[in-house]
Amino acid sequence: MNNTIGDTFYTRILNYSKKLKSNILLLRTPMVSNTIGVALRHRGPDWSGIYQHGDNYLAHERLAIVDPDSGDQPLFNEDKTISVTVNGEIYNHEELRKGLKNHKFRTGSDCDVISHLYEEHGENFVDMLDGVFSFVLLDTKDNSFMVARDAIGVTSLYIGWGLDGSVWISSEMKGLHEECEHFEVFPPGHLYSSKSGGFKQWYNPPWYNESVPSTPYEPLAVRRAFEDAVTKRLMSDVPFGVLLSGGLDSSLVASITARHLAGTKAAKRWGSQLHSFCVGLEGSPDLKAGKEVADYLGTLHHEFHFTVQDGIDAVEDVIYHVETYDVTTIRASTPMFLMSRKIKSLGVKMVLSGEGSDEIFGGYLYFHKAPNKQEFHQETCRKIKALHKYDCLRANKATSAFGLEARIPFLDKEFINTVMSLDPESKMIKPEEGRIEKWVLRRAFDDEERPYLPKHILYRQKEQFSDGVGYSWIDGLKSHAAENVNDKMMSNAAHIFPHNTPLTKEAYYYRMIFERFFPQNSARLTVPGGATVACSTAKAVEWDANWSNNMDPSGRAAIGVHLSAYDGNSKVAVSLPPLKTVEDMPMMMGQGVVIQT
Repeated sequence: MNNTIGDTFYTRILNYSKKLKSNILLLRTPMVSNTIGVALRHRGPDWSGIYQHGDNYLAHERLAIVDPDSGDQPLFNEDKTISVTVNGEIYNHEELRKGLKNHKFRTGSDCDVISHLYEEHGENFVDMLDGVFSFVLLDTKDNSFMVARDAIGVTSLYIGWGLDGSVWISSEMKGLHEECEHFEVFPPGHLYSSKSGGFKQWYNPPWYNESVPSTPYEPLAVRRAFEDAVTKRLMSDVPFGVLLSGGLDSSLVASITARHLAGTKAAKRWGSQLHSFCVGLEGSPDLKAGKEVADYLGTLHHEFHFTVQDGIDAVEDVIYHVETYDVTTIRASTPMFLMSRKIKSLGVKMVLSGEGSDEIFGGYLYFHKAPNKQEFHQETCRKIKALHKYDCLRANKATSAFGLEARIPFLDKEFINTVMSLDPESKMIKPEEGRIEKWVLRRAFDDEERPYLPKHILYRQKEQFSDGVGYSWIDGLKSHAAENVNDKMMSNAAHIFPHNTPLTKEAYYYRMIFERFFPQNSARLTVPGGATVACSTAKAVEWDANWSNNMDPSGRAAIGVHLSAYDGNSKVAVSLPPLKTVEDMPMMMGQGVVIQT
């Protein structure tokens, strides 16, 4: 990444077709650009950079992680004919520098390679970058520009168009929504070129067409690929830590980080004891499990408690920062938002987090009902392609609200390719064979000689973040929404909100707040909709006829799967009977589903 975390930029590109017959970059005037920069300064509080070339402006708000001394942006090539603003990290920058021997670099920033790669390869270099990024590159030699976003959309990015022919690029919607007649999410894995005048997909791996792969499952191959994904993300010149809920995904990230921390630059400068962070209501599942894993790994653990009222009080700020009205995203973003503020107050600028695992492994509880391996695989493909609208959006913006960066090892490009090439039969959930959700990941790290985690943590049931912080959190949100949205309002919902009409009082409550901050039609179109149960896509709802009567994104909506599932009629959480042990493997909290006593 450019040495920063949470770097954020925005750009306005104006087409002077009568004078130049080409697009050029523009940010109006320095005064106006500074005003918009303030709107995004939370993402990058360490430094502000602005570059002007004629009528062209690039602006950047920096959160410095790598090379904090010299990596201010925009970045330039040797003669400053090419300028770049970047949000992200380029993990293979040292290797790329070796292939650019005839180039001189101005900084030690990992993103400094981008302008030089462009000089060598033109616009066809993006797939060479191993990392996550959004960038705008201006070539002043011909007044052309290009914009690109990382493969999965870990970094946030929007594009907009003004009535005057201008084009705007911003890390967040609030940087352009008042200036554009139309704006939309910049698609992940794509680049936009002024030379061609449109988008081009640069990321097109074999799994993208959703055809069923056939590579046999090799536990050690999965283990090695994920360890590589974690260790490359330890690139930092500032203090960092891990988010640790005590679930499988965050616990594996923490375990691998703890094993490799000692050899990093950050450890030599800031100490080799890993800091871990957990948030939850008093007595929540995550707090208990997180503390147990932290004790096992020997991390310096920080617990942050919040009350339901704390969360409710923060909901408006969360919707403003995360820029969504999606119910499950807001439920999960609020605890993460509160925790990020606490983490930043401790002087930490970067954290590793566990998002993405459930999408690539089929870890959500509703995958128990996948009818066959083809449906299973295609659902994982759909979930990965939509991540930028949900978990990536949450992880990026809930943390960036306080100048904190979240790095997501499970969404490493090479790791995804490894896992998505596996025959999906190996991922299928088969309780009668002792194979629970994400069995291939659990098995890969089930090391008897040098355990990564305690066995019962390694096989703990999936808890969605909004559930794991405490079940009363969601119940409290629903009660609060019911106090603010009456039946008459709901009866007119389809007339007030014809697009993505809210079907519950909770959804209506969030939508009212969102529309107050972002009233444009373009804004509401950036948020996904459709039927869902336990975070499924609309297609997967068809797997179980009972789910159509219990449409809720909570994992507890997976009736017959989650041990504290909602009752199918009353939607009150009920407990399922305890489960047997299968082949001496502990079946935690309802993982076995079928094998009930």
